[in-house]
Amino acid sequence: MITARYVFLVACFALTSVIGKYGRTNFSFAPKKFLTLPLGEVRPAGWLRDQLQVQTDGVAGHMHEFYELVSNSDWTGGHSYYSYLEEGFYWFNAMVPNGILMNNSIINEKTQEFLDYVLDHQDSTGWLGPEVGTDKPRYLWGRYPFFFGAIQMVEYKPELTDKVVTALHRFMKLANKMLRDGEGIENWAATRWEDFVMVLQWLYDSHPRGEEEILLDTMKRLKWSGVPWEKVFSREYFPTGPVENLTNPFGIELSWHGVNMAEGLKALPATYRFTHNQSDIDAANLSWDLMFKYHGRPSGAYAADEMLAGLEAVRGTELCLVVVRYYGSYLYQVIGDIKYADRVERMTYNALPATITADMWGRQYLQQQNQVAAKNMSPNPFPEDGPYSNVFGLEPNYPCCTVNFPQGWPKFITNAFLTTPDRNGLIQLYLGPFEVQTTLFGDNQIKVTVDTLYPFGDMLNITILAVKPFTYYIRVPSWVVGGSMLLDDGQQMELAPDSETGLMQRIVGGGITNIVLYYPAEITIVPRSEKIIARDPHEPHAIDLQIDPVGDWEYAINTDSAKMMFYNDAENTEVEIRSIPTLSESYKLPSPIFDSGKPPVSIIVPACPIKWPLAGDMFVTSPPEYPECVGEERNIKLIPFGVRSILFSTTTFFDSSVKN
Repeated sequence: MITARYVFLVACFALTSVIGKYGRTNFSFAPKKFLTLPLGEVRPAGWLRDQLQVQTDGVAGHMHEFYELVSNSDWTGGHSYYSYLEEGFYWFNAMVPNGILMNNSIINEKTQEFLDYVLDHQDSTGWLGPEVGTDKPRYLWGRYPFFFGAIQMVEYKPELTDKVVTALHRFMKLANKMLRDGEGIENWAATRWEDFVMVLQWLYDSHPRGEEEILLDTMKRLKWSGVPWEKVFSREYFPTGPVENLTNPFGIELSWHGVNMAEGLKALPATYRFTHNQSDIDAANLSWDLMFKYHGRPSGAYAADEMLAGLEAVRGTELCLVVVRYYGSYLYQVIGDIKYADRVERMTYNALPATITADMWGRQYLQQQNQVAAKNMSPNPFPEDGPYSNVFGLEPNYPCCTVNFPQGWPKFITNAFLTTPDRNGLIQLYLGPFEVQTTLFGDNQIKVTVDTLYPFGDMLNITILAVKPFTYYIRVPSWVVGGSMLLDDGQQMELAPDSETGLMQRIVGGGITNIVLYYPAEITIVPRSEKIIARDPHEPHAIDLQIDPVGDWEYAINTDSAKMMFYNDAENTEVEIRSIPTLSESYKLPSPIFDSGKPPVSIIVPACPIKWPLAGDMFVTSPPEYPECVGEERNIKLIPFGVRSILFSTTTFFDSSVKN
């Protein structure tokens, strides 16, 4: 506690000097390395569009019809709310991009109604939200996700600019006064202040209206009123294992909360923009490395079943953590290090689908890396969460992830392409099937189509139509070895990306340009059976699933002679993936893509049964370090992590050349 008081006391003294230093009209933010495109300019294609359609047809696209926290939300004049943290803003933040990307008129109408109601009921003080006209406590954080959704609506519908920007400026002035008076901050707001800083930076960059000084002052006050993330993520204080038996040195246990730490990872890049301190960038890079060194998962996420949980594969990862981690894209935009993009993409294609049913009507609260069943657990491996946390359903454990998870796919899609700050270059950051229409500097109208099965195939066919020449940048993931780029003149180039950004550039002329990329791929998983144990009375699709294994899972594998296979849904056949030279009409991926009945890719590996005991009735002990085969060697199939509801990503190996 002495340490915590010391840290916050230093922060208070620092506030005066920082505001004095930067409270000038000639101040400028440190520029981002890359800029985002407005919502709607990047759209999903191919299997990725089908996946977003599955989400729209699932619980995400129907919550406004039956789910009380949305259909009767107090944000829009109803009477339903979960806590002062609220839930309606999560739904809004997710469904704004979902509806626009899918051109879904019903969802777009609902999000417009939500926006209009909230802005039309802003009170005379400037406050926004369901606390207007009530005695509910007024804490700042619950507005921030709403602001993100509102900003995206402005991007897509510029005619909303004046209404939204005026409301944000009024709220900002109120927030500044509250911060000066020591109001509006509790432990959740103290950990998530960076969200509001990002909103205020959008106002400062795009719509300052002569209010630069108070905008900047508010950002400073937010930082110094909240958790000092540069300390939390320092080598001195960062926990290197599970925290349930540790004392938090800052006196705020929520600074070790997994979702809050996902929020905190973007705090230092956000503050760098106004401090210009390289130490903020260094601390941001360190925070990322520490997190995944001591708590990381092969799926791309990290372990935190509420609080940080270490490396043990049976510990959980909250679904809200996974989708909030999409702001790793923001770290890449500010810092430009490829590790951020690599991790976000891995998480998207693994951790996200693995914790949601294939039809996207059910989700888990916690996902384990090794779970041989999804059921009410005994004993419960999660110190902070209930034994029902890894069941698939409408709202196991807490409702927050139900309304929050739909932001995952849309936020991945909207951040897949970026521009250089001078808007002379276009960056293809994430790999997958996309369609892009944008205008670069000099009225250079660009259209890009990416035709690919990736990550279920290794080839990406890129067609670019441009009015004028420009520079096209393509991310080459750090795990690619031996890939190539084939140009439309028949020239084949070795991949030589920039070592920091991971980008390889190509000068593209006016007219049509074709590029073919070859990248290797990677994969993993296991079997299931399921039974319905609960059903929502308002919606028959909203069921809870309890899942048990139907086959053996106790195997050690040998990867020396592994073969990667591709499932062609058009012909209901499996072929070795290296035999697919390019995309064609004869190859088709299944739908839903993450349906365990039709894994799009698989790896056939030699395996042998071993002794590997359970640690409870639904989770396993750590993989044995030196396994002994207890049966004949055989081939087994490994399939993508996101395809199964019960799964393994951490296993053990045997050497077939050594008997037993």
